[in-house]
Amino acid sequence: MNVQDVRITESARWAGRILSGLVIAFLLFDGAIKLVPWPVVTETMDNMGYGSSDSLARSLGIITIVCIVLYSIPPTSILGAILLTGYLGGAMASHLRIGSPLLSHTLFGFYLGLMAWGGLWLRDRGLRALIPFRRRLA
Repeated sequence: MNVQDVRITESARWAGRILSGLVIAFLLFDGAIKLVPWPVVTETMDNMGYGSSDSLARSLGIITIVCIVLYSIPPTSILGAILLTGYLGGAMASHLRIGSPLLSHTLFGFYLGLMAWGGLWLRDRGLRALIPFRRRLA
């Protein structure tokens, strides 16, 4: 590995940390407002057909925070990303079911998932080796 490869690797790692940090910050906020739960949370859940249950909102907040903590810790980050993918897929299905706008609401979980996996791919050499986008010819 030459000096330029090391610089690219460090740049990729920092880009991954920034992408992952944005996902972590957003989902920590999302989980925290569900723990309270603020009226906007329960009203939104009611509008989505889940009722305005404080206990359901708190449960979703705990699930979100547990997933994001697992994602944040390097040894469990892939498990966290897998769990987040399922969680975000459920959110997308909920928005699809009620006819939310496609690009802004329904696909928002997809965008977050891409950022989560992209950030993890950039910061984790093992994942880059497992899922290479290109192979060098010998």
